[in-house]
Amino acid sequence: VPSVAGEPVFVPSTGSTVAVGVVLLMFAALVAATAGLVPPPLPTRWLAGLSYALAAGLLARTIGDFKYVGLFKRVRGTPFARLDTLLYSPLCLVLSLGVASLAWSSDE
Repeated sequence: VPSVAGEPVFVPSTGSTVAVGVVLLMFAALVAATAGLVPPPLPTRWLAGLSYALAAGLLARTIGDFKYVGLFKRVRGTPFARLDTLLYSPLCLVLSLGVASLAWSSDE
């Protein structure tokens, strides 16, 4: 969690942590359905559109909020900021490109 002066910017509740986990599972199911690994619950065009939206969201996370997260953050030097620069933001960029590529190939 991002921090300022050693204090966390926010403290996620148990409910919000569970909600994030559920949303991540839904995104994984979307990618699996778009790739044809599981039977698609929606038409291919819809899956591709949702996958493009997911790719855009991941790209937005890569860019960040210009303060605490992303490639253009201003708050640096904290343990989270270092991990964000070295791991989280590049991972979101790679995931964004991968999901967009998958959507592109399934949309043809």
